[in-house]
Amino acid sequence: MLQFSLWKKGLIWALCLLGIVFTTPNIFYSKVEKANDARALVESGVVATPEMEADLAAWPEFMPASLVNLGLDLRGGAHLLVEVAVEDVYADRLDGMWPEVRDALREVKDDVGSVRRIDSDPSELRIRIGTPEGMPKALQVVGDLTRPVVTLTGAGSRDFEVSNEGDVIVFTLSEAEKVAMDDRTMQQSLEIIRRRVDEAGTREPTIQRQGADRILVQVPGIGSAEELLELIGRTAKLSFLSVIQRTTNPDVRAGTGNVVYPDASEEGVYYVLDRVAVVTGDQLVDAQPTFDQNGRPAVNFRFNPAGGRKFGVYTAENIGNPFAIALDGEVISAPTIQSHIPGGSGIITGNFTVEESTRLAILLRAGALPAEITVLEQRTVGPELGQDSIDAGKTATVVAFVLVLIFMGISYGTFGIFANIALILNVTMIFALLSTIGATLTLPGVAGIVLTIGMAVDANVLVFERIREELKSGKGPARAIELGYQKALSAIIDANVTTLIAAAILFAIGSGPVRGFAVTLGLGIVTSVFTAIWVTRLMVATWLSVRKPKKIEV
Repeated sequence: MLQFSLWKKGLIWALCLLGIVFTTPNIFYSKVEKANDARALVESGVVATPEMEADLAAWPEFMPASLVNLGLDLRGGAHLLVEVAVEDVYADRLDGMWPEVRDALREVKDDVGSVRRIDSDPSELRIRIGTPEGMPKALQVVGDLTRPVVTLTGAGSRDFEVSNEGDVIVFTLSEAEKVAMDDRTMQQSLEIIRRRVDEAGTREPTIQRQGADRILVQVPGIGSAEELLELIGRTAKLSFLSVIQRTTNPDVRAGTGNVVYPDASEEGVYYVLDRVAVVTGDQLVDAQPTFDQNGRPAVNFRFNPAGGRKFGVYTAENIGNPFAIALDGEVISAPTIQSHIPGGSGIITGNFTVEESTRLAILLRAGALPAEITVLEQRTVGPELGQDSIDAGKTATVVAFVLVLIFMGISYGTFGIFANIALILNVTMIFALLSTIGATLTLPGVAGIVLTIGMAVDANVLVFERIREELKSGKGPARAIELGYQKALSAIIDANVTTLIAAAILFAIGSGPVRGFAVTLGLGIVTSVFTAIWVTRLMVATWLSVRKPKKIEV
């Protein structure tokens, strides 16, 4: 137990040295953070300013630059709990089926006669046919358009239920399809919110689903909850629609299959538009802030090949006619098509500021939220409160650390000093691992580190007490130390493995702060076992081989 080969000694001290090196950036937190921000801007193509160059020079590029990310309670930031209106997507799904159903029924026009959509509740799609006697044929045709629901719970179900009331075909979503759509809507909302927050350059946001239709968003370092809501709250549903009429009458009747949207830039102006979009924002592949020919802020966009073809065909067939670019139920631009626009790219102009055009580009690149979101809870955690939490955490950690060091030194003398050195290395390695894996440290995480400090010396206490017992039974120093480590090993492993299991369970079923606590506790267990079993034992073995004492006291 006390014999170490050269490669083992080298490996142990190398790991300890790496821990110190990777922890060092956290000692110069603000300096390294500014250097990282400046380096990221330069790599993205921004020309370095003198301030950025000074920030880059403040931290050498060859040094590690990974930092422990501070959570909302330590850094300050914004907290939002939002509810997703999953029912909103039902009407869109039914609207999307109308062209497909219409085209299918027109192919059997001889049997069903005319085909016309009639006004109905948003949860239904109602279609009147001109020949009631052809209803069986119509039901067969539209029934073939339904598809199986691909979920475990919806096995054997179809996505739509088709029935008739006289000469009217009624389309509704099946319950199995509603459940599947709810889950898809939540997953899509999570992904889009995450993209929007990432595009804005924020650090380590917490974005997670809570319950059936709620999403928790916590972003450290952002100015206010209102700023965060402005970023993620808009649906950003972009559509290119045919203009049927421009009017100043707010009570204008849209007609079946049409919608009325207000002009976002000119008060009192309204547009009657075809409900079915020519092209939607889902087919956008890029959007960038730019300036138009008059030097005003605008947004440049580009469609994927399918969207580009649709856009090109539509502009070729409608030269001289206006078309509307609508965002979240408002017409932001309604230009007249001057010529065929091939290639699927264009520019959105409007009364934008530079900030608004930049934000719109971010929203369009990230994609549209599939449904509206409602804020249930919002709050801003100021940096002062975060600093108070940091100071409280520092105080708790330092007090615990100092008391443990004093206790070990008084109780075990030289061996206690070895344990204290190992404890310092232990905490250093925890921060090194947190920095390397990019974990977020929260106040409960600080509590996990404090708990780890106590547990780290527990292993050494077990070893030292076993050594005392062996010395009392008459064993020599070397033999007593060797037996002490041998007999305490199983108890150390048992205690730490059970705690590690508890940490794993907390991480698996917990959320937010609970997971932060579990991460620091789990990493602390790994590092404390390493420092107690290997580092302390190596120091004791080295001291024993150099001093060769005839008698020792623990």
